[in-house]
Amino acid sequence: MLYGLMVVHRRKVQYGPIDPVEAREIFIRSALAEGQLQTQEAFFVANQKLLEDIESLEHKSRRRDILVDEQVLVDFYEPRIPEGIYNAQLFLGWWNKTKREQPDLLDFSKALLMQRSADHISSLDFPDTWHKGNLRLQLSYHFEPAASDDGVSVHIPVALLNQIDDSDFDWLVAGLREEKCIALIKSLPKSLRRNFVPAPDYARACVQAMAPFSASLLDTMCKQLLRMSGTRISPEDFDATQMPAHLQMNFKIEDDHHNLVAQSRMLDNLKAELQGVVAKAIRQVADKGIEKEALTEWSFGDLPQQYQQQKGNYQVRAFPALIDKKDSVAIKLFDDEFEAQDAHRQGLRRLLLLNIPSPVKHLQQALPNKAKLAMYFNPFGQVQILIDDIIAAAVQQLLDQKALDVRNQAQFELAKDWVRQELNPTAEQIALKVEQILTLYQSIKKRLKGKISLDIAFAMSDIQNQLDKLVFKGFVEACGWQRLADVARYLKAIETRVEKLPIDPTRDRLHMQSINKVQAALTAQLAKVPRAMPTPPALIEARWMIEEYRVSCFAQVLGTAYPISEKRILNQLTEQS
Repeated sequence: MLYGLMVVHRRKVQYGPIDPVEAREIFIRSALAEGQLQTQEAFFVANQKLLEDIESLEHKSRRRDILVDEQVLVDFYEPRIPEGIYNAQLFLGWWNKTKREQPDLLDFSKALLMQRSADHISSLDFPDTWHKGNLRLQLSYHFEPAASDDGVSVHIPVALLNQIDDSDFDWLVAGLREEKCIALIKSLPKSLRRNFVPAPDYARACVQAMAPFSASLLDTMCKQLLRMSGTRISPEDFDATQMPAHLQMNFKIEDDHHNLVAQSRMLDNLKAELQGVVAKAIRQVADKGIEKEALTEWSFGDLPQQYQQQKGNYQVRAFPALIDKKDSVAIKLFDDEFEAQDAHRQGLRRLLLLNIPSPVKHLQQALPNKAKLAMYFNPFGQVQILIDDIIAAAVQQLLDQKALDVRNQAQFELAKDWVRQELNPTAEQIALKVEQILTLYQSIKKRLKGKISLDIAFAMSDIQNQLDKLVFKGFVEACGWQRLADVARYLKAIETRVEKLPIDPTRDRLHMQSINKVQAALTAQLAKVPRAMPTPPALIEARWMIEEYRVSCFAQVLGTAYPISEKRILNQLTEQS
């Protein structure tokens, strides 16, 4: 204004020179605490990333009490930034000098930003990706009940939409599964709902007992509730319209630049809606004619680990592998990498065995009669099944010892020469270990026969269950050649337990309670593993840790492979979580 007259209406001016103190407060709050500053300074980028990570935890847990209040950020910056800094130019000029001596002066710490612990929000409960066949789809979480994408969203490239069906998505993520089961029980008609009170207890028991992705969630839940209560219900009895939106998977369809094309809770509706823009799914991405049948030698050149084809920003991959056809092998394309690896191991073993002399004659001549009898009276019937299992384990041992992943003819010839040279003595060593296992198994089975008093009935049932998990059709190759000596020790521990059981059943029962606790914890973790993923090595190890714990409980005199306790097993499972 000039002499009371408006010269330029609503013209913007720097507020700093007018009130530098208040301007500084506004700058700290808006530019730094609220993140409005336009800069790529390392401290600012890292701080914003840390804030986003903690906000993500809030979206996953559906709670607003993890990230600190904005005032905490203001209080952090205020004493660190000198007086007179009230805009970006002054701030960056000061910071360019200061960061040379104090580069971490303005770095947030995780402890500063969190009001409470988020240890309960695990990657298994709230994963960042969803495995669907050979695809790994991104998951995102949003906590805003009125929003269209409230809850969990899976991001699907529009080019891949036709390759994806809606199976498994009803199971949601493990962290929301119990809440969904509670909502489903509460949606039942009153005449049925009254059989499942309190609903949270029944829902929790269902989640612990059900095998995720084995069938639809509703079918599996109906069967489990029937087992628990004797009340028969059908999927149609649940009223999905009462279900909160965040307990149903949201599907976000995106273009090659990750822009949202459409979203809905109903995948089939999206397919119909986007029929004109969805590219046809790429089914065959490998060279034509790569799949072959009736192969008895390596006559097909190199076998790559994967083929891939670019589709927008996504690579659709196919994994070729040898597959076992008993009297030959074939080459087949898989859409799942882990399934292909497993099939290739079996197919490679078969192709090697087709090209070297069989060790069966050597076993017949070298094994003592006691070993032959044990194998003849094996619990699986045909002795040939057991012999094939032993030979498969022997071949796998030889491949593992040389770390061989055969993908071309030269590698195959090296593997063939190695296996031919060492197979007979290796198979013999494994057969002798198997004989010891089967002898112990038969001895224990005899002890389990006859009348059983009520006070040891549960223990006998537990022993039978343990036996079934240790000795079964295909156990030699499944347990692995490395663990056969351990399996024999576990069976000896069972023998010791059976001997002590009538003397002190109470002590046995106390040990069982502890073992059941860790077994339930393992089962719960296994239930969280997506079907397309292999079982994590930590969970496989936990399964064998429980066997060692049984030795510690029931047969300490035999010793364990390493120090073991209930706490160690639970820690192992916690670390995996």
